[in-house]
Amino acid sequence: MIAAQAKLVYHLNKYYNEKCQSRKAAISKTIREVCKVVSDVLKEVEVQEPRFISSLNEMDNRFEGLEVISPTEFEVVLYLNQMGVFNFVDDGSLPGCAVLKLSDGRKRSMSLWVEFITASGYLSARKIRSRFQTLVAQAVDKCSYRDVVKMIADTSEVKLRIRDRYVVQITPAFKCTGIWPRSAAHWPLPHIPWPGPNRVAEVKAEGFNLLSKECYSLNGKQSSAESDAWVLQFAEAENRLLLGGCRKKCLSLLKTLRDRHLELPGQPLNNYHMKTLVSYECEKHPRESDWDENCLGDRLNGILLQLISCLQCRRCPHYFLPNLDLYQGKPHSALENAAKQTWRLAREILTNPKSLEKL
Repeated sequence: MIAAQAKLVYHLNKYYNEKCQSRKAAISKTIREVCKVVSDVLKEVEVQEPRFISSLNEMDNRFEGLEVISPTEFEVVLYLNQMGVFNFVDDGSLPGCAVLKLSDGRKRSMSLWVEFITASGYLSARKIRSRFQTLVAQAVDKCSYRDVVKMIADTSEVKLRIRDRYVVQITPAFKCTGIWPRSAAHWPLPHIPWPGPNRVAEVKAEGFNLLSKECYSLNGKQSSAESDAWVLQFAEAENRLLLGGCRKKCLSLLKTLRDRHLELPGQPLNNYHMKTLVSYECEKHPRESDWDENCLGDRLNGILLQLISCLQCRRCPHYFLPNLDLYQGKPHSALENAAKQTWRLAREILTNPKSLEKL
């Protein structure tokens, strides 16, 4: 048993050093190329409208606010200033979303974003995005990369196609630190010892973002009040949770396997699903020793089996907001197909670790 475990870990490490590292290197190169173009577009936006200041800055070899969706798809979060005169309200009526309401009607004229405030005092995510979309469209025509960048039409999101190869979504957002949403107040679960009080304090201090984008749970039935809502996002908090042990290595393996074998019609699986399932696996295996290097095979198998279960049940709850289902709106046939493909992959890895050389 231990010999089989060690064999699997050996082949996973080999896979990590060869396939995962080359994937990372290729993505890093792409990110540099993409960020050059996006920075140029945002510089033009800022000239037209100084309220939209580019926050795409490089720190410690990573770009702040950039998320990799897949090797050809990225999201850049553009942090806006001055949320001050608004109260953050998440009463649970819109899973995964919250609203920003004027703290005092008399402060309307004091807001930097006065023309985007609705009659009932809400700062409209949709109105800000609509204005930003117009500015980006103009900037694309003026920027020095105009020959290689195009705006993607037929969406209310701000999406660019770069060199006909990459898609980048630019999402206006507010960074919220020092508060924690009521809809995530159940976390951490009292009966689970992970992640421990110090890490919990660090995670909550990271806070969350409020994004101006179409909400998962509202697809197809958005009233005007709902389209004014902001989407909750916990990228920095989630990254903080996965520090230590082989957690990040495990996620890197899952992303690489997904990119190579589970890029399927209907896009039932993305990297964010993988990240979510690694967090759940941390709860199931709360001891640090469960994430030692020699447990890598067990953890990977556990996550793949959990993924199959989620796909078969057609439900994958968001880690911090379990009322939000990450599979909502995904075609059932796509989820069934993904469950079959994931099962094939898991069985191959488990029964024949050497097969990783060809995967």
